[in-house]
Amino acid sequence: VLLVRNKKEFSALGSKCPHYGAPLSKGVLKGERLRCPWHGACFNIKTGDIEEYPSLDCLPCFKVTVEDGKVFVTAKKKVLTLPAVTKHKQHLGLGMISAFLTYKRCLLNRDTMLLLGGGVAALVCAETLRQEGFTGRIIMVTKEKHVPYDKSKLSKEMNLKAEDIYMRKPECLDANGIEFWTEKEAVSVDFQKQKVHFMDGSSQKYNQLLIATGSHSSSLRVPGADLQNVCLLQTPEDSSKILELATGKNLVIIGASFIGTRLDQASRHPAAARDTNETSLQPGAAAKLPAWVLAGYGCFCSSTAWNFLVNTQYLPLPFQMLQNKGVKFYMKTELRELKGKDGKVTEAVLASGEKLPADVVVVGIGVFPNSAFLKDTSIARDDSGAILVNLRMQTNIPNVFAAGDVVSFPVALLNGDRSSIHHQQVAEAHGHIAALNMLKKEKELHTVPFFWTTMLGKSIRYAGCGKGYTETVVKGSLEQQKFLIFYIRDGFVTAAASLNCDPMVSLIAEVLCSGKQISKEEAE
Repeated sequence: VLLVRNKKEFSALGSKCPHYGAPLSKGVLKGERLRCPWHGACFNIKTGDIEEYPSLDCLPCFKVTVEDGKVFVTAKKKVLTLPAVTKHKQHLGLGMISAFLTYKRCLLNRDTMLLLGGGVAALVCAETLRQEGFTGRIIMVTKEKHVPYDKSKLSKEMNLKAEDIYMRKPECLDANGIEFWTEKEAVSVDFQKQKVHFMDGSSQKYNQLLIATGSHSSSLRVPGADLQNVCLLQTPEDSSKILELATGKNLVIIGASFIGTRLDQASRHPAAARDTNETSLQPGAAAKLPAWVLAGYGCFCSSTAWNFLVNTQYLPLPFQMLQNKGVKFYMKTELRELKGKDGKVTEAVLASGEKLPADVVVVGIGVFPNSAFLKDTSIARDDSGAILVNLRMQTNIPNVFAAGDVVSFPVALLNGDRSSIHHQQVAEAHGHIAALNMLKKEKELHTVPFFWTTMLGKSIRYAGCGKGYTETVVKGSLEQQKFLIFYIRDGFVTAAASLNCDPMVSLIAEVLCSGKQISKEEAE
């Protein structure tokens, strides 16, 4: 149990974050809000309710009394020993409740909420609809085989079964009256008739539509790209396949991306080729950050190529860490072609002419929004195909919302400029806000992007949006692998990253979330 004092009031809560068990005693307390030090989830200390993702579940709360100067906490032993997701039955009526409470649908309510996508944005939207009292039909549709799962695990723990990383079990969705259609892909939408058509020839009408179809990995466009054992990492099946194929073999990874660098440390195989066709969240950020930190934020914006990022004095630090594990880097180069024998890849040929033995090739060169099925419609999209939404996650089409990786939305920390941010926490926040506005609640998105990753046992935290920053303030030492970096634009902090400095990034996220500005002088 975590005992919290806010001024003269005491609260008692579960002591570990339901997301991944972070010790909340090391978190950040601001007013009635407690933020996890690891991944930025926030909870109300009076109710235990979620106020910020990525946690999908609330904290249990316990009775507190003060007598004769002593604080007493009363809890049932049974509640203390139950798994986190079943603790929240005591929270009925207190807001953002765990979806493991059962919310029944009413057959008299004929309205249908159709959610395209099987990721966290659609999941949180479905749960929020039920939590907010919607009793009509909710249908989630995905082209995958599985219920929503933790995609970050695909490159971190590649020996897990899909069921091990499910975010909600099928029976949980069923208990809450959420229909979940698998292996079903949307091919077109008739917005006038409010109907979605699927690849199998079927169709479904809707009253409100959420498009949360995510993004897909870019494919190689070189000779030999169609050879066997040239892989993308998108699903649990891909993860298992790569691990099986690469064990004891020569692995070549194309692209110095977030996925690529984590694959290096997950599989730890002899060779990793890198091409330069990768983008970065923050142009030039490698001037102050190790490349593998940058790679984690490079999934979602901008146009700076990796051949720019390598021209910095700080880059050798993380590469040396991976090189010590048998990884070899080929920077400032591109892949010319893949060669094979009997239909299987055997060799990667670089632009320099150098040849690398390759039993397995993994491609991590960026992503594109899954929005091709909307090509001939009037829905507004940007040049990349991302759907344009406002802060209520509304598109330009009535009764149509969008969320997650597939959207471009106004970012407060960018003065309202649009961006696509491919973070789990952001997608969950999108899903929540979309659900509220599908129910006419008129709520706007208010969140500070929060990102995390792990590299060889080292945990990186990042909050904010550093796109377009012009200066940095560095506290600590990059070489000693303990640092806090502030990203400055127009004299104020717009983002921060850290290694071994918890809970500083959570603290900065709370300040930014409150609307306060941190000046460069204050950062220094």
